[in-house]
Amino acid sequence: MKATISRKGHFSAAHRLYNVHWDHNKNIEEFGKCAYVNYHGHNYKYIVSITGEINPKTGFVFSIQKLKNLIREEIDVLFDHKNINVDIEKFYDVNPTTENIVVFLWNQIKKKISSNLDLKITLYETENNFAEYDGS
Repeated sequence: MKATISRKGHFSAAHRLYNVHWDHNKNIEEFGKCAYVNYHGHNYKYIVSITGEINPKTGFVFSIQKLKNLIREEIDVLFDHKNINVDIEKFYDVNPTTENIVVFLWNQIKKKISSNLDLKITLYETENNFAEYDGS
């Protein structure tokens, strides 16, 4: 019997969207105010969902306490109150779009859970703008 568990979280972070191969005008044309040189911030929200077989001994797909600790270590500590472009090495040369961030988060969590568990992460940049990634 399979089930999905989920945990919500949030972090606040700044970023700037731009392509180093384009001039300022082209970046503004493509990314709008998100390309302004002094960065801008978001109060990101996310949902981490794990799907798998329910362990008959524990009744868990995955321990919520373990998931809470994993999220704190792999997402919150890394991203909260950071400048994503400057403080997170992966984004030195990767544009920190919602899509690229959610894939990064998925990779951070996936390497820490059993391979027989399915993982999906939804990342909200704003209330209306979000991206989802499940590894496919």
